[in-house]
Amino acid sequence: MSLFTPDVGAFYTGFLMCFGASCISGWLASKLPIGKRHTGKPILIDGSNVLHWRDGTPDIAVVKNLIHSLQETSHRPAVVFDANVGYNISDRFMDERSLARLLGVSVKQVLIAPKGTPADPLILNAAREMQATIISNDRFRDWMGTFPSETQAHRLIQGGVQRGSVYLKMPQ
Repeated sequence: MSLFTPDVGAFYTGFLMCFGASCISGWLASKLPIGKRHTGKPILIDGSNVLHWRDGTPDIAVVKNLIHSLQETSHRPAVVFDANVGYNISDRFMDERSLARLLGVSVKQVLIAPKGTPADPLILNAAREMQATIISNDRFRDWMGTFPSETQAHRLIQGGVQRGSVYLKMPQ
């Protein structure tokens, strides 16, 4: 059975109400194919953050370019978006399958947080479970107390777009 179902929003909402954000992101971490059969470390992309790297305007091409750059270096990144991602890029709801097709990746590499649930704790808890690096310009300051090691500078990679190309600033 696939982690993602056609009615994934309803599934996650029910799962979240029963078990909480900690369990859903832990479950996510166990199911995402990040790092398996790949030489690179697990990487989680804060899709809703990266989406705005080009002049603050939502641009799904930035996320797609980042994913493909990482895949070229033997990583298999996963990307997590806030529930409103479709409205930011196409004025309509988009599910994981639609976004995966748009990004050119497996649906298993895409997660949309349930409506009303912030993506940040899902990203941070999944990073904890997988010992993953997070790509985001967000410093997750609201979550430092709950996720102290995941919000350390060495676990967070910032980036941007310069002269039309995505770049990453490696932590020091």
